[in-house]
Amino acid sequence: VQLQASGGGLVQAGGSLRLSCAASGRIFSSHRMGWFRRAPGKDREFVSAVSWDFGRTYYAEFVKGRFTVSRNKAENMVYLQMNSLKPEDTAIYYCALTTRGYSVDPTAYTVWGQGTQVTVSS
Repeated sequence: VQLQASGGGLVQAGGSLRLSCAASGRIFSSHRMGWFRRAPGKDREFVSAVSWDFGRTYYAEFVKGRFTVSRNKAENMVYLQMNSLKPEDTAIYYCALTTRGYSVDPTAYTVWGQGTQVTVSS
């Protein structure tokens, strides 16, 4: 499986962006797709994840109520709708795949996309 993230850009605080992650190859029901981000000078952190089978979603506390993760099984796509963006959301966002079940640990994810830059101006 290969992943390619897109949809990043520059937006003002309070604005919205929708990130997309295109997956090539077979994704199995036991897989979960995650979104992580890395802000300048910080470690990579978990943002959200979705189970491929039933679409169960998971969120970091700091994005609950603002971000929504979803997947389209027919198109092998995962999305991250980001609303009410804040300057502290500025980071490179990555999509990733894990076969281990739900995890916030980036080392549990074995396939990574190339990242897409999100910049939120104040």
